[in-house]
Amino acid sequence: MRIISMIPARYQASRFPAKLMQDLGGEPVILQTYKAAVQTHLFDAVYVVTDSPMIFDLIKEKGGNALMSKEEHESGSDRIAEAVSNIEVDVVVNVQGDEPFIDRESLEKLIEVFKKDAVQEIDLASLMTPIHDWDDISNPNTVKVVVDNRNFALYFSRSPIPYPRNKEVDTVYYKHKGVYAFRKRALLDFRKLPILALEATEKIEAIRFLEYGKKIKMVETKVTGIEIDTPEDLERARKAWK
Repeated sequence: MRIISMIPARYQASRFPAKLMQDLGGEPVILQTYKAAVQTHLFDAVYVVTDSPMIFDLIKEKGGNALMSKEEHESGSDRIAEAVSNIEVDVVVNVQGDEPFIDRESLEKLIEVFKKDAVQEIDLASLMTPIHDWDDISNPNTVKVVVDNRNFALYFSRSPIPYPRNKEVDTVYYKHKGVYAFRKRALLDFRKLPILALEATEKIEAIRFLEYGKKIKMVETKVTGIEIDTPEDLERARKAWK
């Protein structure tokens, strides 16, 4: 089974433009993320896929693999779907460019899902982590996921799901971490599928797979890491890096 990692790296992020080129531990965030993915030793190859000549040149200058997007894309999955179309691969792991704290253990769990899936029931897998603080649960920047009794995703939302109408039920809330592992076919299909109403409303690309009947296996991890979505996140990341 050939497994690669693709790191989508869009320069003009809506909430924090140029965040991937901000300094973290003496090097840009995107370079630290690339190094972290390589250092897991889980992949046959690691690529940064970007719309930015600046990011492309940085990765190449440091001896890494970088690809330039040829088209504009709505999501990171669209970006890597274009990049992977002519690459021989079985499973593609999408590591977000703003997650330099990604860990080997969590990625290994994602990959193991496909090694155990003899009937190829699973189209893609992704990570979730328990959250307990109500500020996190109600924060629209925190994407939540609910799953069935086999940990297949039922729905993703920026709202608290499930809604706690009965507060006596001991419900565990899960944050969706934006790390995916795809079968190549699911990724290529994703690129062809138009955005439907639920994805457009929530602005969560994983919903597109559910709307078209794809099966997403969720894998629990206790490793939270730090996603750099805002300048405040970057400051927390810098303190953690030290």
